[in-house]
Amino acid sequence: MTETPSYLTTTADAYDAIAVVYAEFAQGALDRQPLDRAALAAFADFVLTGDAGTLVAEVGCGPGQTTAHLRDLGLDVFGIDLSAEMIKLAREAQPDLRFEVGSMDALDLADGALGGILSWYSVIHVPPQDLPPYFTEFHRVLAPGGHLLLGFFESEGGPLVSFDHKVTPAYRWPIDDLAELVRAAGFVEVGRILREPQEDERFRRGCLLMHRP
Repeated sequence: MTETPSYLTTTADAYDAIAVVYAEFAQGALDRQPLDRAALAAFADFVLTGDAGTLVAEVGCGPGQTTAHLRDLGLDVFGIDLSAEMIKLAREAQPDLRFEVGSMDALDLADGALGGILSWYSVIHVPPQDLPPYFTEFHRVLAPGGHLLLGFFESEGGPLVSFDHKVTPAYRWPIDDLAELVRAAGFVEVGRILREPQEDERFRRGCLLMHRP
């Protein structure tokens, strides 16, 4: 039996501990972020107009606000998260949507099951050396023609660096390096967004929209 990596246990425990506070903090966050909404809308449009199907998983869905936003954009969406407490809150807040406890690197999905994957600041806690298998797994469960949208903290022209995320340690990636890592898993880049931090944010944010040929 494969032992669960310690960083997964640490991450799950950390988010379990602050789930209620985090859900309150995240409520309405997209209302203040027009560029984030634009990236999500573009992702939804690519999925809806593609030929890979409209079933989408938000991996690392937290309390489910962004999952609900994708539903409102017309997608057939469900959420997966490592934190059981986050999933409990998501189910309470969005009883019409499906939420499951699970790990992004071992999705309980058939090959080619999805038309899209949203990873919205959910791979930020994965140690860099452990990240490639996640993108391989995303590639496996996406149908040909499917799309992946990644949201992450960008390193603002500097190297890959860890930082003191308020929940548990995380990483800021140079956008070119992260894009190359995803391409190595078999994806093709469609587009990218970089936005500067707002007054209540510390770091630049990045989005990568990727396509599985």
